[in-house]
Amino acid sequence: MKFRPFLLPALGALGLGLALVDPALAQDAAAAAPTVNKGDTTWMLVSTILVILMTIPGLALFYGGLVRTKNMLSVLMQVFSVFSLVAILWVFYGYSLAFTSGGEGIGAFIGGFSKAFLAGVTTDSTADTFTKGVAIPEFTFIAFQLTFAAITPALIVGAFAERIKFSAVMLFTGLWLTFVYLPIAHMVWFSEGYLFGLGALDFAGGTVVHINSGVAGLVGALLIGKRIGYGRDLLAPHSLTLTFVGACLLWVGWFGFNAGSNLEATGGAALALINTILAPAAAGLAWMTVEALGKGKASLLGIASGAVAGLVAITPAAGLSGPMGSIVLGLVAGAVCYFAVTGVKNALGYDDALDVFGIHGVGGIIGAIGTGIVAAPSLGGYGVGEYSIGGQVWTQFIAVVITLAWTGIGSVVLYKITDLIVGLRVTQDQEREGLDLADHGERAYNY
Repeated sequence: MKFRPFLLPALGALGLGLALVDPALAQDAAAAAPTVNKGDTTWMLVSTILVILMTIPGLALFYGGLVRTKNMLSVLMQVFSVFSLVAILWVFYGYSLAFTSGGEGIGAFIGGFSKAFLAGVTTDSTADTFTKGVAIPEFTFIAFQLTFAAITPALIVGAFAERIKFSAVMLFTGLWLTFVYLPIAHMVWFSEGYLFGLGALDFAGGTVVHINSGVAGLVGALLIGKRIGYGRDLLAPHSLTLTFVGACLLWVGWFGFNAGSNLEATGGAALALINTILAPAAAGLAWMTVEALGKGKASLLGIASGAVAGLVAITPAAGLSGPMGSIVLGLVAGAVCYFAVTGVKNALGYDDALDVFGIHGVGGIIGAIGTGIVAAPSLGGYGVGEYSIGGQVWTQFIAVVITLAWTGIGSVVLYKITDLIVGLRVTQDQEREGLDLADHGERAYNY
């Protein structure tokens, strides 16, 4: 999402100090203090709740339906637990490292600890929006960004579903949030961040959320290895009904994800909202059509997967593309992600169980680079300044490459550390039994 520097809570204290020196200066300081907009604040609180909805239960049910019966609860548990862990780490240090100034020499890549444990944040402190003198409570912005930080590692668990230790999921999540997610979020969304300074556009998380999680998922799938029987036994989803329900909740929650990233209840939010309708609709139809042409039948899983691919692709461009551009982006994402999930994965033989890379990684790359095109004012987009499609696409490409390198290398190291400490994979007997019983001592269905 777009970001502007905070109007510091210290303005209040500054005003008091000025009053002791010169009442006129105090009045000027008071006039400069931002006004909290109740409408914007309400929209942002609703958006935060919508993003929570898309994670728990949306993502959990989407993933849960795609695994076998014996692993249903393990996926639900992983998504729920990852969300809970990240929520705590976010207020401990995550928010501070992502959205404050870092030390000299590293401030372009990571923030500092000035707001660790939410130090200095009160009900009166504010976060700037985009209209001069208008703000939302800082707690609102913290909570909204918490949901982004939480869903990103939750997306990763789909790549290595059905064979990873629960303890490994939790340890890896804590490490990955700290050393991969927070630096990327800082570089892309904070005003002093390196990629922000380059002018990279990422309205709601194409690089930060989707490429980040997609690449980490692919690395995990490669390092942990294939499921027992992969390529030989039928490893079909146990409930496409639950997957459909999860996909619908994801789509609804995504309105908070994208339109909420506008930070204001304005026409920009409305633009992001309509694009979040059009792009996934186009992508779902594209996936369904290509599938029908190739296999003779269009599947429910196909159109649902296509819609998610469209949601991923429009995320970085949601408030920057015109509606027609969002349709084109969706059509491209639906078709390309279909081939990534079927042809590319089968050709290379890796076991990305729930197609995290094929949808989020590939869809995120399409969306991030495509944003440079569809945001062009000459094509009906809302890019600002002396816009050059070639120049912006090059900047977007740089952002994608940096994200791929950072999360790729970082994830390899963190998986290796996790493997040394607790081990990554369950035993063959536990995998055959199912992670519901092996890790949690429960069954999803008692029949």
